[in-house]
Amino acid sequence: MTSTTNLPSHLRLACDTCGSSFDEWRWRCSCGAPLDFATEFVPVESSPADAALDYRRGLWTFDEFLPTGPHATLGEGMTPLVDASEWDASFKLEYVFPTGSFKDRGATTTLSVASELGVDRVVEDSSGNAGAAIATYAARAGIDAEIYVPASVKPSKLRAIERAGAKPVRVEGDRQAVTDACVEAVEANDAWYASHAWNPAFFAGTATFAYEVAAQRDWDVPDAVVTPLGHGTLFLGAYRGFNALYEAGWIDRIPRLYGAQAAGYAPIAEARHYTAADETNDVADGIQILSPVRESEIHEALDETGGDAIALSADAVEDELDRLHRHGFYTEPTCAVAPAALRELRLMGAIGDDEDVVVPLTGSGLKS
Repeated sequence: MTSTTNLPSHLRLACDTCGSSFDEWRWRCSCGAPLDFATEFVPVESSPADAALDYRRGLWTFDEFLPTGPHATLGEGMTPLVDASEWDASFKLEYVFPTGSFKDRGATTTLSVASELGVDRVVEDSSGNAGAAIATYAARAGIDAEIYVPASVKPSKLRAIERAGAKPVRVEGDRQAVTDACVEAVEANDAWYASHAWNPAFFAGTATFAYEVAAQRDWDVPDAVVTPLGHGTLFLGAYRGFNALYEAGWIDRIPRLYGAQAAGYAPIAEARHYTAADETNDVADGIQILSPVRESEIHEALDETGGDAIALSADAVEDELDRLHRHGFYTEPTCAVAPAALRELRLMGAIGDDEDVVVPLTGSGLKS
């Protein structure tokens, strides 16, 4: 399970569940819980003006919030934040990243950590986007990669993995079967698990979403942020990022966070509203997660920010996808769950018509 020993102090790991700490790299705690970095990365500057930020560095502009330097980068970050008047919101166009999804945020930091540690091979499991991102950034870092994917993976995403030189391993069964097969391989071969659900470096990367949103709004955060929610990779990244900015004194409040799930794959929404889906949304294939690794942290984020999670039907997502395309936002289907959720949340009165909202559009329609 351990692949790298004698970690540098800034990369040491800790478990919030049992309190254990480790100076060797592990993909999870001995108690079974996910690990995070023991160090909190908060800048010494008291304001962003003092930090003299250079936005030409993309998401690495915010390196004082990050665990390592840009050892594997393709110039990612600072994605556009644009007005979406049809939704009375702002959309952050995460689908313009090098591999066409927000997963590049976590891939660049994860492979940068792997590179710093001298890792020569990584393993990941994914429905497609994370696999393509890890494969691409592994190629950039000169690190071999093996990506476990569903047998039904979209051909465009499989090609992205293969053409980056990674080895795809297709697994029959549901999304959990893919993870189970990958974990078995990780443990059997003592491999470095570059998981977007488990690896703390990935969440350090997705936290840059919050830093960019705040910077692009001149450090005035929105009232609410609505993201897709499967494992919570972007949702928890946003939560961690806004919290880090608040602790640094760079913003004066934290937005309410809302998670949009697919009906039939909505454990967070169902737990909070004590409902069970009577349908299955197979349109939003990127968030078909029944057992999120960091489920308790997701609930904590919802509680602490005053947000919520809701489930969307296939019809609602398809209608929203058509609407996005008609207004020039060429996204993949999973993206549409968040703007569809915003529409529902406004109808419910959870988000007011006059409130300021940011919605990330997370993956490109060119990969659909």
